[in-house]
Amino acid sequence: MAFCNFAGLAQSTQSEASKKLNVLQQKFVDLRFGMFIHYNIPTYANADWPDPDADPKLFNPKKLNADQWAKAAKSANMSYGCLTTKHHSGFCIWDTKSTDYNVMNSPYKKDVVKQFTDAFRANGLKVMLYYSILDTHHKLRPNQITPKHIEMVKQQITELLTKYGKIEALIIDGWDAPWSRISYDQVPFEEIYHLIKTLQPDCLVMDLNGAKYPAEGLYYTDIKTYEMGAGQRMSKESKVMPSLACLPINTSWFWKTDFPTVSVRKPQEIVDNLIKPLNAASCNFILNVAPNRDGLIDENALASLKEVGKLWKNEGPTAALPALALPVISSNLAIDQAANSTWSDDMNIMDFANDDSYKSSWTSNSAVKKPWLEIDFKNEKDINMMVLAEQKANIDTYILEYWNGVEWKKVFSGKNEDRIKIHRFDRVWTSKVRIRIEHSKETPSIAEFQVFNERRS
Repeated sequence: MAFCNFAGLAQSTQSEASKKLNVLQQKFVDLRFGMFIHYNIPTYANADWPDPDADPKLFNPKKLNADQWAKAAKSANMSYGCLTTKHHSGFCIWDTKSTDYNVMNSPYKKDVVKQFTDAFRANGLKVMLYYSILDTHHKLRPNQITPKHIEMVKQQITELLTKYGKIEALIIDGWDAPWSRISYDQVPFEEIYHLIKTLQPDCLVMDLNGAKYPAEGLYYTDIKTYEMGAGQRMSKESKVMPSLACLPINTSWFWKTDFPTVSVRKPQEIVDNLIKPLNAASCNFILNVAPNRDGLIDENALASLKEVGKLWKNEGPTAALPALALPVISSNLAIDQAANSTWSDDMNIMDFANDDSYKSSWTSNSAVKKPWLEIDFKNEKDINMMVLAEQKANIDTYILEYWNGVEWKKVFSGKNEDRIKIHRFDRVWTSKVRIRIEHSKETPSIAEFQVFNERRS
């Protein structure tokens, strides 16, 4: 890949950070198999989405034993656990100062997150936490988000990452999903991401709702995620990426009254159809095991986990991951800006290249020998990254330029055969950017031409 000197400066400053992240991504994939623990006020409502005003008095386990959870994970040769600290209905199961809607105001009155982290570490397991951005109790939902909501999120994440020791990863849910409709701008992803990395630099950030983004690109997450129960699957043709896939051992995520008597997922299926093939694709598998209303895992789930442990063990590091660029975490400045281009192919006009959809594309007319596409901001903006996303890798040689008010200046000129082409460079001021396509294997087509001004330390 050839870069002009201008872009090379930024590339060199980012390389050290990306190398450090690559090490963490490899370590995560090498963990191979872990336990998801959906346990919160939904456990007591027989629903994954309970009444957001459910009384905290519902949360009243009589025998909660996080050590039992940890030993169950160990019996299956799992490497870590991840607990739902707050789910979509907003109930916090730690001693938070951000809201009264928490476990300390329940009959139980004990910090569940602390018990979980202590027990799993005592059993030699690593610790991860789950946190929902969507919060129906506190009305953190579409069209109602306020600055106070943002501060609550920051306070809660700060508590979780400062009170419980080293957290390997924060798995975030309820963000940029079709069912939550909370965008990465409404609750600013970049701010939250940098807060997490400031509090715990080695904590991986995983967003569970990146399904709309191309498999080959790390958009708004350090790890690609696949909620298999929602039909999300990695393509066998995709570039190898550090990934996480999840499914419950039962029929749903939170405990239901029929769980003790309904069959759980078969151990052989867990091993042969999930752990092994996923691990072979550099994907860590997390199996959800839901404690019951007493705060204990049911016997049928315990028995299945023990059998998994007889059939499978972690054999060590997985295949080495390819070197990866840092994830895209900023707002896309190009969305819905004016787009111009050379002659397009029928209806596939230039506006499809910045409509925030990877299913539509601008396609050049095949008669055009040297096609170009331009994004015009009208007014000057500072930018430091451009990304080209194709539906399939096709464009291979091209030039990226920005207008400095007098002339077009290059930030890249050369070859890049990736499907997702990420270009970082030193910050510039510009009113428009463009790509000039020198060569493509077939008629050029661009799903998204993205422009960012990412925060850099």
